[in-house]
Amino acid sequence: MFRTRFKKEIVCEFIPPAFAFPSRNASAEQSKATAGKPFHTSSKVIILAYGMPGVPKAKETMEFWSKKGFWVLFPRYRGTWESDGEFLKHSPEKDILDVIDELPKGFTDIWSGKQFQLPSNGYQLYIFGGSFGGPAAILCSRDPRITKAVAFAPVIDWEAPSDEPMDQLGSFLPHGFGNCYRFSKKNWNRLSQNQFYSPVKEADTIDGRKLLLVHAKDDTCVPYSYTKKFAEQTRAKLITLRSGGHFGFNKSVESKIYKEIKKFIAN
Repeated sequence: MFRTRFKKEIVCEFIPPAFAFPSRNASAEQSKATAGKPFHTSSKVIILAYGMPGVPKAKETMEFWSKKGFWVLFPRYRGTWESDGEFLKHSPEKDILDVIDELPKGFTDIWSGKQFQLPSNGYQLYIFGGSFGGPAAILCSRDPRITKAVAFAPVIDWEAPSDEPMDQLGSFLPHGFGNCYRFSKKNWNRLSQNQFYSPVKEADTIDGRKLLLVHAKDDTCVPYSYTKKFAEQTRAKLITLRSGGHFGFNKSVESKIYKEIKKFIAN
């Protein structure tokens, strides 16, 4: 696992595809030949947009997709956790797009100084977003650089009923997470009123052919019915689970879900 920064503010964990590294059985000559050099081994990239609130942990998910041959990047939104800036000063999908803007330049592991470079002849970009990160996946899918996007239990409408009401959540965050989420009450209210970062307000701009939604009917945090209606409006593919509650992109490692995602991104 490595760590870098994009746009000087966005801290991002990342892991190259597993086969980019010499195997334990590699000869000394093979290991020496690859040491200290950028990796150019895969043209498939996944960017993870995580939910909120919560501790940004995705080691198992990152390693799972790395073993499937993907680069995996896990950025922290501006104004959250290790990243600088102010949370919700702008629509959070911009943080993901800013990471994408800088990918062609390559990136450097902060600790070791090791340089990494994606293939110069192009690569496929996939966004996986869970819960709060679902709108990032949905809204980023409009960018022509994005090949496909997958949203897990995504928030479609910030005014929808929930076990986590927005006014209560906004009051809880400063006390429950301290400076992990740094935002103004004004911008929180803008989010709560669907003034930005709102799939329901942008449905007519979404090409559902690029979008896969995964949601469980018994989700009481983010209502399934809103996702179902959104899928119908945009003609996005929807995987409906009978149960499972509320979940994020870690759901992607489950065998049945993985097979559906694999099929979706291959077509």
